[in-house]
Amino acid sequence: MKILVINGPNLNMLGIREPDHYGRETYADLMERIRAHCEKKGIEVELYQSNHEGDLVDRIQSAYGNVDGIVINPGAYTHTSIALLDAVKAVGIPTVEVHISRLEEREAFRQISYIRSACVKTITGRGTNGYLEAIDFFIEGN
Repeated sequence: MKILVINGPNLNMLGIREPDHYGRETYADLMERIRAHCEKKGIEVELYQSNHEGDLVDRIQSAYGNVDGIVINPGAYTHTSIALLDAVKAVGIPTVEVHISRLEEREAFRQISYIRSACVKTITGRGTNGYLEAIDFFIEGN
């Protein structure tokens, strides 16, 4: 099994940006946790982050036929990007939407997720453990 983990804008600033919402764990720490978790579970993982919408679309499209599942934290593009929604729908790869903070308890504009309708599951408010839960969701065959 191969999983692609995609992170959108500002996720590379974990540990620095708004630690009250996102914690103090750095992006590098999170990537290492994901790698170790996947190694322990015996699955292949590819990690990708970009602050640019088109690059995220390109990466989703290039996953077609190459991965079994996508874990995506679109960052702010969650609330603005029909392009990411369309890309996930186009490739037909099961996708889990992950958010570190509990969006439903944040600002009104964060209540809208365009990508959610193309995802098989959404995990919010579990901190960075949400990524591991999403990976386990695929391993368990859901």
